[in-house]
Amino acid sequence: MTDSLNQRVQQLGLQLPAPSQPIANYVNHVVSQNQLFISGQIPLLDGKPAFIGRLGEAISEEEGVNAAELSALGLLAQLGAALGDDLGKLVRIIRLGVFVAATPDFQRQGAVANGASNLLVNALGEKGRHVRTAVGVASLPSGVAVEIDAIFELQP
Repeated sequence: MTDSLNQRVQQLGLQLPAPSQPIANYVNHVVSQNQLFISGQIPLLDGKPAFIGRLGEAISEEEGVNAAELSALGLLAQLGAALGDDLGKLVRIIRLGVFVAATPDFQRQGAVANGASNLLVNALGEKGRHVRTAVGVASLPSGVAVEIDAIFELQP
């Protein structure tokens, strides 16, 4: 497998978007010792929020999975920017956090989160396997259905 994140994503028939820029008082990522923390990523299409609404209401489970995949592409774009597209610097994803905007009775956050998890494993192989939290929330920034963040381990 190649050590270029961009090439790996292209092999999946996908394209990394340009990394989004913060819209408030925070940064895209922070490196602390050999850990990389990436800020929450929402689903963006052409730089605009996509999949607006809540699961169990305006958004179907399938659309939620698509929103999680799109958010994961944004996460990979941030990872690529932080690593200079060199996956040789990556040990693994440590933790993935998935936030799903949902009605109180929606209980399939894990199924929605699989959209992000599956894409990350497909793009990164064993380096993409991670622990995960998937939680339902009342709302997310810009009214989107999903937001994800992650912690990565880097080579020392």
